[in-house]
Amino acid sequence: MRAKTVLPAVAMTAVSMVLTLAVVVMWLGPVMPWLVALVVGLGIDGGWLATLAYERRLAAQGDHNRAVTAVGWSFGLLASGVLVAHALTAEESAGAWLAVAWLPIAAKALWLVHGLWERTALTPVALDAIRGIQQEARDEAAVARARLRAEAATEETRLTAVTEAGARVARVQARTAQTLSGAWSTLETARAGEETGRALTSVTARVTPGVTPRWELPVWGPTESLTARSLEAALSLTDEALDVLVDEIRNSQTPALSYREMAARFRAAGHSASEVRLRAAWKRVA
Repeated sequence: MRAKTVLPAVAMTAVSMVLTLAVVVMWLGPVMPWLVALVVGLGIDGGWLATLAYERRLAAQGDHNRAVTAVGWSFGLLASGVLVAHALTAEESAGAWLAVAWLPIAAKALWLVHGLWERTALTPVALDAIRGIQQEARDEAAVARARLRAEAATEETRLTAVTEAGARVARVQARTAQTLSGAWSTLETARAGEETGRALTSVTARVTPGVTPRWELPVWGPTESLTARSLEAALSLTDEALDVLVDEIRNSQTPALSYREMAARFRAAGHSASEVRLRAAWKRVA
C-alpha cells in the first residue's frame, strides 16, 4: 500500500528535476558557459531535493517544520517559474514547454499526499480489528432486521387469527340472535291469538272466579341475580327474634340439638341469618 503513493511521487520528482536541469542548461547556455548553467540547474534541483529529504526525516520522526515546508515549496515554485519563463521565451514548441511547467508543483503535491497517507496509515492488526468490528456491526444489523421482520410476520398472523375468531363469534351471535328473534316472534303470535291465548291462560294459571290471569311473555334480556346479602337484608331478623327461633329449634327435641343440627333445621325452615349472627344467638340461648 505504501508503494502506491511513494512510487508516483518519486517518479514525478525525477522527471521534474531532469526537466528543470535541461531547461536551465538550454535556456542559459547561450548567454553563459554551460557549466555555470549546469550549476544553476543543479542548485535549484539540489535545494528542492534537500528540503524534501529534510521534510521526510521530520515526518519519519512524527514532527513538522513550517519553515522547511515553506522553503521546499519556494524551490518548487522557482523550478516551475523557470519552466514557465523558458516556455514564454521559446520560439518553438512554447505550448509544449508550458504544458510541462507544472511538474515540479505536481511532484511536491504528490509528496504531500504521501505524507498525509503516512500520518493516517494503520497497521494490519488495526485494519483487521476495524474490519471485524464493521462485520460484527453488519451482522447485528442483519439479525435485528430479521428479528423485526419475524416479529412483524408473527404479529400479522396473530391479528389475522384474532380477526377471524372475532368474525366467527360475530356470526354465531348473529345466528343466535336471529333464532331468538324467531322464537320470540312465534311466542308473540301465539300470545296475540284469541284462541291460543285463552288456551294458554287456562293451563298456565288457576282460574279464579271473576279473574282471568293474563299470560305474560318470558323475559328476554339480562337479569340480575339476587345475592345472599340482598336476601338477608330483605328477610333479616332481630336478635330477639333470632334468639327465640334458635331456642325453639334447639329444644324441639330431647336431648337438645347440637349447633350443626340446629343450624341445618334453621336454614331448612327457610330462615336466613349470617353464620356469625346465628352462632352468637346459639351462644346466648345455650
